[in-house]
Amino acid sequence: MALLTAAGGKAGAGGAGTAGGDPELDAARRNGRTGYLLILPGFLFMLLFFVLPVFSLLATSLYVKPEGADIGQFVPALEFGNYAVVLQDYWPAIVRSFGFALAATAAALLIGYPMAYLVAVRLREHRLLKGILLVLIIAPFFTSFILRTQAWKQILSDEGPVVAVLRTLSLLPEDGRLTATAFAVICGLTYNFLPFMTLPIYASLERMDIRMIEAGGDLYASPASTFRRITLPLSLPGVIAGTLLTFIPATGDYVNAALLGNNQNTTMIGQVIDSRFFRVVDYPGAAALSFLLMLAILFLVILYVRRFGTKELM
Repeated sequence: MALLTAAGGKAGAGGAGTAGGDPELDAARRNGRTGYLLILPGFLFMLLFFVLPVFSLLATSLYVKPEGADIGQFVPALEFGNYAVVLQDYWPAIVRSFGFALAATAAALLIGYPMAYLVAVRLREHRLLKGILLVLIIAPFFTSFILRTQAWKQILSDEGPVVAVLRTLSLLPEDGRLTATAFAVICGLTYNFLPFMTLPIYASLERMDIRMIEAGGDLYASPASTFRRITLPLSLPGVIAGTLLTFIPATGDYVNAALLGNNQNTTMIGQVIDSRFFRVVDYPGAAALSFLLMLAILFLVILYVRRFGTKELM
């Protein structure tokens, strides 16, 4: 009888414990629900302003123009031939856009990495000078994108100082020019997106322990070997982020090509999309080009990150 009473007591205690629940488990569940509620506004924002517009763009790219319809009138359809048409007509502009963006990204890396290294490593103890240089790097963000591009048009103009110096040094023919050329477009892209390259690299170098560089010197490593084995691997996340932040917007840019190019052999895909939307009023063609550009960039980014990516980016 005593054994049955004890067993019943234990069963009752166990049942009460089960009914009451585990306090730690209940707290974890509450935290999980709170987390979902916190990300809900961001999720709704992405759904409304990114996912739905992408699907709308995809649907528009498949529209067709009925017989006898006015300009700008299209009806829903599944005309995948729109993609073949725009690829056949505008593949040179697509290739040129990626070429200009790649050249501008490489130039921005060659310019931005030394700038970031100077500010983050060499001037780490000189806080005032470091702060001044950081402000100078960020300063272009406080000026209109179009005004900055227009300024480069003046700098590279035929009457500007750059052309005069190059002609004096016989590096440019007397009838040569820099504006309305691919060189001018790449210069504009490089300048306008240079902060996007410099700041991520600076952030990576700023977190680096400077004593690791000193240890490389103590172990008789040359400066080049120290940079290759220590500095560059530690700054690689910033390099990858900077190249992506530079390459992606530069590919779809049209302001630099419109203001600094000649609208012939410098036309970028952004100009074509702008023209198809607002001048030709070819919504399916413009949407197809936009969707193709987005897919191409996404494909290249995935390949790039898988090849050179780090744990922080995967």
